[in-house]
Amino acid sequence: MTEQFKLSRRGFVIGAAGTGLSISFLAGCDQVEDVVADVIEQGPTPDAEPFPEVNAWVHIASDDVVTIRIARSEMGQGTLTGLAQLVAEELECDWDKVVTEYPTPGENLRRDRVWKDFATGGSRGIRESHDYVREGGAAARMMLIEAAATEWGVPVEECSAAKSVISHGPSGKTTTYGAVAAAAAELSPPFEVTLKDEKDWKVAGQPVLRLDTPDKITGKQVFGSDIQLDGMLNASVKACPVRNGKLKSFDAAAVESMPGVRMVAKVDDTAVAVIADTWWQANTALEALPIEWEGGNADYSSAAFEADLEEGLTAKEAYVGNQAGDVEAAFASAAQVVEATYRMPHQNHACMEPMNATALWTEDKCEVWCPTQNGENALAAAAEASGLPIEQCEVYKVHLGGGFGRRGAGDYVAQAISLAKQMPGTPIKLMWTREEDMRQGFFHPTTKGLARGALDAEGNLTGIHLRVSGQSILAALLPDLLQNGADLATFQGTVASGLSPQLDIHALKYSFDNMLFDHAMRNPPVRPGFWRGVNANQNAIYLECAMDEFAHAAGRDPLEFRLAHLKDSPKMAAVLQAVADKAGWGSNDGKARGLAGFYSFAAYTAACAEVTVDEDGRLKIDRIVAATDPGIVVNPQQVEAQVEGSFVYGLSAMLHGEVSFENGEAVEQNFDTFNSMRISEMPVVETIVMPSGGFWGGVGEPTIAVAPPAVLNAIFAATGKRVRNLPIKDQNLRDV
Repeated sequence: MTEQFKLSRRGFVIGAAGTGLSISFLAGCDQVEDVVADVIEQGPTPDAEPFPEVNAWVHIASDDVVTIRIARSEMGQGTLTGLAQLVAEELECDWDKVVTEYPTPGENLRRDRVWKDFATGGSRGIRESHDYVREGGAAARMMLIEAAATEWGVPVEECSAAKSVISHGPSGKTTTYGAVAAAAAELSPPFEVTLKDEKDWKVAGQPVLRLDTPDKITGKQVFGSDIQLDGMLNASVKACPVRNGKLKSFDAAAVESMPGVRMVAKVDDTAVAVIADTWWQANTALEALPIEWEGGNADYSSAAFEADLEEGLTAKEAYVGNQAGDVEAAFASAAQVVEATYRMPHQNHACMEPMNATALWTEDKCEVWCPTQNGENALAAAAEASGLPIEQCEVYKVHLGGGFGRRGAGDYVAQAISLAKQMPGTPIKLMWTREEDMRQGFFHPTTKGLARGALDAEGNLTGIHLRVSGQSILAALLPDLLQNGADLATFQGTVASGLSPQLDIHALKYSFDNMLFDHAMRNPPVRPGFWRGVNANQNAIYLECAMDEFAHAAGRDPLEFRLAHLKDSPKMAAVLQAVADKAGWGSNDGKARGLAGFYSFAAYTAACAEVTVDEDGRLKIDRIVAATDPGIVVNPQQVEAQVEGSFVYGLSAMLHGEVSFENGEAVEQNFDTFNSMRISEMPVVETIVMPSGGFWGGVGEPTIAVAPPAVLNAIFAATGKRVRNLPIKDQNLRDV
């Protein structure tokens, strides 16, 4: 069905930047922070684009090269290409002449947030910006056609556009976008924008090659660690390795005479850095610097915290995320009660490119070049750290060498600015060591899950109780979002529907007559963070492994058992059935298979894993068939790549990933102890992309959740033993 958006004149913001117009679709957007409202619209700048800006999303050069400006960040997930496809589809431009660039968050504020949200996480890049970027492309197309029609003196209705060429049907006249872009930029934007039906897409919906791949292959792509500025110095930093500890003192004189050293500088109350001509010189001096630390949680250990997690599993007080019926009565009358306890440790984001930022500070301006998942958050961090008004700060985004949620924070940006302020006018590039990156993370929460199932004499599940004991991300980072003390985001994938649009994208799809899903919050002194897939990861393991255990205890087929509780969710049932069919579920071929399905980030996902466990208890994951229904697919090849990439991340955590703490310090500080999957460990992944239409779901985050439980269930099929304590690491799977 064709979508129409009627926009009032107040729905457009016309900004004078360069030689053209910017169109802002603000209807229904969130309230902008007070600090944004104080920013005054800026006039033309000396370094304005040399070719016309038709609107905020579309710049067109005289040679028909179309530059599409995208606010979301590119960190390997393909968002830049996908959003460009959506703009190009409505623009009707020549895809072979499309390039992209990032607008800056400072420009976004000056132009009344014309590009809206810069945050890239939670599978929101396309899911939450598809509408207004398509409107931008459609509006630009209409303005270009109007410019050509005016030049020819013909009715607009007689003109059409395709592949950057405008044609007048009756006369046969043609012109190019590049020829009329300047004239189009002078026109008023349209009041009504009509978007295409997906069935008419020619660029969007197609498996086009990603736009950022060639530069990555040739080495032309600039990441944060590649930034080079005239006169730039380099810095290495070390913060207190003990949780919440402080910097007591350091002996700068001991290293100031070392080669290349320019300054030994206190960063803040927790960290010290060395600035030198090269990063190697800076880090060598920093390692030799005598430092004293004080305070913090030096008595904290992961082993001791296990007792707190265990206590939470049976505590009387817990926050409820979803409940129905009478769970106590169901268990009281059960013919059989099945119980299982699972554990997930802390995880590090472990981006291949450690945290880094380059800052230049003067009394009049603060500029930052950095990889960030949230340009506006980085800009806010720059304003706070620099002590300058936000309109005197700017952040220039570059592609990220991995993000996974870690680069949504602004701590490394603030550190770089702190150092730059101590050397005004000199660019300072701050680069963390791998060890610093591992020590100072925002760690995936550690939790335990206790699943209990009540079965009647016929093997029907009459009641289910899933208690999660462990850490809350919101309690630490965003306490204002707690609801009566509860972190409802903890229940991703198991939360009740109808609570809010934000939570409905994680609503439980199984139907249970009697159920209780609750959370006993137990917070260690370890900073938690949004790790790819967030709370869906552990919840999928706890729920899907439990469903497998319940099915086997009932003597029923795990697929049939799940489908019996998915009668109200045909889309969830469909992805499960699809992976089962393709993987050969139920066939008598001797292969050990395991299933899992989950709904989160507004997408339905499922996996069927095939594994082999040898006589010595060593695991080989042979094959995983995956299916996803994200509603509407912009680039099916990108979806397949995201499924495969997310499986690497999720399976790495299942197999190897654990950050433990002793004496308040992270034990695992590099890849020798915090391992990642090797190529030899990676299974064959076959992805079924099955968009059912009608909604926009996520891709990169929801799919990560189903691979680990599918493999864990397959291990049981191979060995008859359950793995409930992660990571697998050195466990002999024949002995668990």
